[in-house]
Amino acid sequence: MTRPPGQPALRRSTTLRRRAVLAAVPVAAAALLGAGGPAAPGTVGAPGAGDPYFPLSGNGGYHVRHYDLSLRYDTGSRHLDGTAVLSADATQPLTRFDLDLEGMSVTGVTVERTPAAFRREGQELVVTPRHAVRAGHPFRIAVAYQGTPGPVTDPDGSPDGWIPTDDGAFVAGEPQGAMTWFPADAHPKDKSSYDFTLTVPQGRTAVANGVLLSQRTAHGWTTFRWRESRPMAAYLATATIGTFQVQRSTTPDGIQVYNAVDPREARAAAPVLKQLPSVLAWESKLFGPYPYRAAGAIVDHAPNVGYELETQTRPLYDSAPDLRTLVHESAHQWFGDSVSLTAWKDIWLNEGFATYAEWLYAEQHGGDSAQKTFDALYATPADNAMWAYPPGDPGNDRNIFGTPVYTRGAMTLHELRRAVGDRDFFRILRAWAADHRDGHGTTAQFTKLAEQVSGKRLDTLFHTWLFTKTKPNSA
Repeated sequence: MTRPPGQPALRRSTTLRRRAVLAAVPVAAAALLGAGGPAAPGTVGAPGAGDPYFPLSGNGGYHVRHYDLSLRYDTGSRHLDGTAVLSADATQPLTRFDLDLEGMSVTGVTVERTPAAFRREGQELVVTPRHAVRAGHPFRIAVAYQGTPGPVTDPDGSPDGWIPTDDGAFVAGEPQGAMTWFPADAHPKDKSSYDFTLTVPQGRTAVANGVLLSQRTAHGWTTFRWRESRPMAAYLATATIGTFQVQRSTTPDGIQVYNAVDPREARAAAPVLKQLPSVLAWESKLFGPYPYRAAGAIVDHAPNVGYELETQTRPLYDSAPDLRTLVHESAHQWFGDSVSLTAWKDIWLNEGFATYAEWLYAEQHGGDSAQKTFDALYATPADNAMWAYPPGDPGNDRNIFGTPVYTRGAMTLHELRRAVGDRDFFRILRAWAADHRDGHGTTAQFTKLAEQVSGKRLDTLFHTWLFTKTKPNSA
């Protein structure tokens, strides 16, 4: 996610093949199915993944391997009909488990094609299968739902999730918005592959992650089928809908590029998007091979959003981006998307890295050196908002997209670069992207890797720049 310069604390940086098993499970009847006595100890999946900043984000007791999402969205009435089929593995015995889902009306749930009982508790969809799921076994969950989706408001005041626009919807899920449009295990610790079947009125385009498999128009509706085969955190999924101009191409490396641009933003976006292949090639040299088969951009006209998001394979922009922003969101494909955080307090591993990529790009393309950028930032007084809290532990959910996470996170990487030298520094970045590809990382793991590659003790450096509550002394 990109934070606009000079604006502290602004974030970031139908069913085709509707499942027959859901067709006739009314809410009242489903609520009675599987009812019984209290669950045995240790057989109930936790309602959250244990994140200290977002305790109800994600769920316990299972891992989702794959989501198959079928959505039909009427841009006129703003009504959505959805079916979500989740292929999961139980990590414990389950007589009950939760899914994250905010709003929307659930009309049926099945587990292993058998109707299941369910109830709503705030953002939790609590499911009681007729038969307990055994630990270590794969199982299938299907949820039918409908309603008028809308955003949630994040702790920093930003809209997040399904955000209606004048011609469709801007769908951005960081940190908790995925639950506004599909039932999910919505914490970054759980990553999955995805299939999307998106049906919208003819003339609208629906854009998701990964590769476009097909597009078909019939009876006034167009259905787009998308597939993201690499593991993806739920907050990085999108189903953005609008009136878009589409450009498709293939890079020399075989990456399929799909850009969808609102006509109102097309003129300003064109010269920047033209540079996307070269930006990805440059970042691939620094960080290692690009992690995905697809790339591109969604440039919407959403003036009330106020941020961009690194939606996997295809970043989402609320207006035409500048080159700096394109570099930032593209760098997230390595740092944040392929290598995901394990807890939201480690957000600097996303935003600090993407911000430092901006500095490196400027340095190697005729702009200011990273050292000059660092020096200008370090010259800010100690009472500046940049020093308000440590980036390695922002302290609460309101701060995770604030200035210190971005700027002081990038400054930490520059101090590391100065301490170990360019050769080892870029070896560290490439090793981090390679060793944790499609997975997760923590600050402790990054510190350990940096020490292993460089042969130096670096714990003091990381403590000073990531966890000191005041302006650090610079070496």
